[in-house]
Amino acid sequence: MSKKIPVLEIFGPTIQGEGMVIGRKTMFVRTAGCDFSCSWCDSKFTWDGSAKEDIRMMEAEAIYDKLIKIGKSFDHVTISGGNPALIKNMNTLIDFLHENNIKVALETQGSRWQDWMINIDDLTISPKPPSSSMKQDLNVLDEVIQNLDLSKQQVSLKVVIFNDEDYQFAKMIHKRYPNIPFYLQVGNPYLDETVENHTILLLERYENLINQVMDDVEMNACYVTPQLHTLIWSNKKGV
Repeated sequence: MSKKIPVLEIFGPTIQGEGMVIGRKTMFVRTAGCDFSCSWCDSKFTWDGSAKEDIRMMEAEAIYDKLIKIGKSFDHVTISGGNPALIKNMNTLIDFLHENNIKVALETQGSRWQDWMINIDDLTISPKPPSSSMKQDLNVLDEVIQNLDLSKQQVSLKVVIFNDEDYQFAKMIHKRYPNIPFYLQVGNPYLDETVENHTILLLERYENLINQVMDDVEMNACYVTPQLHTLIWSNKKGV
């Protein structure tokens, strides 16, 4: 079996813009491929074929060498996508990073289980709400969460919110898994590079979501976060 991983981008150091490690200094390894095709995906190039010429099949050591070459100073790597949970041999990279005292974060929608997921230090599971036009299989999500070791790894749930239907979906997810740290993230509908006042528009949406949560007793134990990198760099890639 090939030990190579389909890589689209390696960049950083930058900050993690989402979820429970928001603001964390990190490097990024973005893999190709996804089993979902969310309507508002800000990384469609990972699965729509538009960047297929940029995919590089790389072994773990080569990925690490590239990280060191461009990053120089870091102790945390975020594996992103697409959906990295599609890749069966990701353990080769995770093990190599751990051997070099580097922590690993990963985000997935919880649609696939891989045994190596139990070795992720910071795991964000982000089930997709109705606005994504995707159907989240909650039985598979249950299986993924049941397979994790919540006593040994940081695990959180995160739902992106674009409208009230998404918010109701998020409440259902929160009730289904009440003991897992839960994050609400305001959605970014402004993916067109020509949109003016991007940061102001996103902050307005963020404030509206905060106000909605503050009045909701069922959401007392949740975190409301922006996409931090979009507030700073808008929709720029590679940051």
